[in-house]
Amino acid sequence: MSTRREGGCACGAVRYRLSSGPLFVHCCHCLNCQRQTGSAFVINLLIEAERVEMLAAPPQPVAVPRDHDGVQRIFRCPRCQVAVFSEYGRPEVWFVRGGTLDDPTDVMPDVHIYTRSKVGWLTLPEGTPAFDAYYDTDQLWPAGSLRRLEAIRRHRN
Repeated sequence: MSTRREGGCACGAVRYRLSSGPLFVHCCHCLNCQRQTGSAFVINLLIEAERVEMLAAPPQPVAVPRDHDGVQRIFRCPRCQVAVFSEYGRPEVWFVRGGTLDDPTDVMPDVHIYTRSKVGWLTLPEGTPAFDAYYDTDQLWPAGSLRRLEAIRRHRN
């Protein structure tokens, strides 16, 4: 996956550029993601919020309740309402919706999560870690991403 990517919403009012590659890529099969996307799963590129450059109008945050852990904020285009990013309690890390990239064809999940609610007809690829719920970040993320995450934690404190 290339490190510099652009994307946006369906109507073009919200546009963004990622200034680096993501920390990690989730394919989430939880019921919340299924409901919010109207699909079987969502692909999220986890990246530092400061590495997302807004090129046009910013998306608007909407608080959305979750089944298993509080509230998340989904950032939607104010015109077409497409969900572009999500935030899960840590505003320094955004979950960029892979489908909003101009070219999402080479985005590959690093992990499949919440597979306990995965649709039955979907076969997960061999070799990609998969978990019934979540996983231990320290055990799964690459060293470079863990260093970036630690920098976020140090900066916050």
